[in-house]
Amino acid sequence: MATAHPPKKKPRLLVRLGTFLVSHSVSVSVLCCLAGLLTLLLLPVLAKNTYVSENALMPGPYSPLELPRLIAQHMADVGAEVYHHKFYPQIDQFHPLHFFSCMSNGGMVLHNNSCVLAGINSVGIVRASRGDGKESIILVTPYNSEKLEVSDALSLGLGYSMFTHLSRVSWLAKDIVWLAADSQYGEYGSIAAWLKDYHNPTYTDYPEKHDNEMCSQTNLYDSRDKKNDFNIFRRAGTMAVALVLRVVDSLEDSNTDTLTIYSEASNGQMPNLDLINIVHFLAIHRQGLRVKIEKVGSLLNSVWLNFVGELVEWTGKLAARLNPQWRFGIPAAEYVDGTATLASSLYYQALGVPTGSHGAFRDYQVDAITLEFSPRTSSYKDIGQSAFLLRGGRLIEGVIRSINNLLEKFHQSFFLYLLSAPNKFVSVGVYMISFALLIAPLPISAAALFSGPNTSETWQWIHSARVVFTVYLWAVIVSLLPCPISNFPYMTSMTCTLAWVGLSTFILFILFKVITYPSNARRIDEWKVLKAVMIAAAMIGLGLMSIINYAAAQIGGLILVPMCLIVRPLKKAVLFFTGTVLLGIVAFPLSAMMILKGWFNGFDGVSIGDFWDWTESLWVWNSATYLYLVLVHLPCWVLYLHVLLYP
Repeated sequence: MATAHPPKKKPRLLVRLGTFLVSHSVSVSVLCCLAGLLTLLLLPVLAKNTYVSENALMPGPYSPLELPRLIAQHMADVGAEVYHHKFYPQIDQFHPLHFFSCMSNGGMVLHNNSCVLAGINSVGIVRASRGDGKESIILVTPYNSEKLEVSDALSLGLGYSMFTHLSRVSWLAKDIVWLAADSQYGEYGSIAAWLKDYHNPTYTDYPEKHDNEMCSQTNLYDSRDKKNDFNIFRRAGTMAVALVLRVVDSLEDSNTDTLTIYSEASNGQMPNLDLINIVHFLAIHRQGLRVKIEKVGSLLNSVWLNFVGELVEWTGKLAARLNPQWRFGIPAAEYVDGTATLASSLYYQALGVPTGSHGAFRDYQVDAITLEFSPRTSSYKDIGQSAFLLRGGRLIEGVIRSINNLLEKFHQSFFLYLLSAPNKFVSVGVYMISFALLIAPLPISAAALFSGPNTSETWQWIHSARVVFTVYLWAVIVSLLPCPISNFPYMTSMTCTLAWVGLSTFILFILFKVITYPSNARRIDEWKVLKAVMIAAAMIGLGLMSIINYAAAQIGGLILVPMCLIVRPLKKAVLFFTGTVLLGIVAFPLSAMMILKGWFNGFDGVSIGDFWDWTESLWVWNSATYLYLVLVHLPCWVLYLHVLLYP
């Protein structure tokens, strides 16, 4: 009698699902990439209207050396505590050991053995009549003391009128600090220097001593009024919010005064969305200002984007006919405008460079934005200036009055978001779907390559590990090369770029000769192992970058993921020969930057030296995008070429 065998136990559902995905890795990868790209294009449709999350914010009823002295005297006249803050310019130079440190303004900077005169910030503090001195609101008005423009004078006038008004009100619960920032060496540097001294006090007379011994600069610290010793660095409470106020001439015709909001800070940091919401609400509904944020202008006239917008509008109308409760789709013009705005928000966050001097406050976790006012008439004309300043002052008063109601720091609304309009945003829970779909094929493809035939030999993995180690060691060296190159004399941006590329190529050749070769004879499927390792490295790099700066990871993924998925040796990819070669050219950081700049600004002014200027701005601002480019994107590009040229 035959013995009955027990039925075979079926694998678990998760194992079966994994096996199915690996066996159909090509189809799954294509579907995920298309879904990720489609979700990215639909973000303007999925954007929600902004709203004020914190109820407490709802507003209730209502000569270069002589200039700092004059400003300080006006501050003192309204009864404020006043002092001068002296700082020195900092040479922007790459230093790998200080990459992630905040911008410092150390000792005096000397050029050709001559003393550089200090910049002088004027600072006034109004103590809150109903406060305990534990919190403060910062108003900043940058101006160029070396070349004062009418717009600078209007910015100072706006700041002074607000400061004077706030010194007389009885409802203040937070101290008001007015920083008249001397921007002769740059707006960001002057504010960053003051913030550094504010949060890290120093007890030394170093600047004054050197001024007396080395410089002929007039000493502003000698005050005849003993009650207002301008030499004493004074502090207010913890900074709740900072508003940077600027007045500029409008470059476009408008029937109303315009307010432009800048919010992006270093490494994609954004202020709490409630701060932007309350400014937008008061500007639109109380003062009748036209509010805007930056857009990618070239996309507004894009033929393909207008076609996508019309398709979205038609789909929305069709869905409404099928079911009136399906509210999907927006007008084509609104979609194009939202996409252009969203692209700008994504680009500036990915770049990791602040869009204004408000970025200095975000380095200290202070919510800050720049409010740029543009009068409908030229600032050189007296007509309408009073009404413009009155409207701007009322807006600032409303914002301060709203923030004055807060009993705690901003926390109710979002910190991770993208703006598609001044009153529309895409939250992190929505835009991360696109990124997740985009990188989902990477682990599936790596598993499919690993489980394939002829890819499990130990020696193949050892050789692939040697190649990957060599490439990433080279990437670390490349990331440090700007330090010696920037010290070479008589170097221009173009020669620096060529020197960087040339030295990098030479070092890569040497490292491959020393570490990778000689090696054992290659097998026919060894490139699959190398591709699997490349995919794993790209997945880890993109995942880590998404934590630091989502926008940079999203844009990088749009290039890296197709590279990782389609790469094959050229002799095995005859049908994709042109596509793979073009993708390799476009994905090279230097050519990618030139193509993007030419697309947005025209190819007439594009040069190789622009790449050095661009990367220099990244490392000067300690942008993590620089590390992503040289430690994630560039190694994957080299591995891409290695697989592509595999014999």
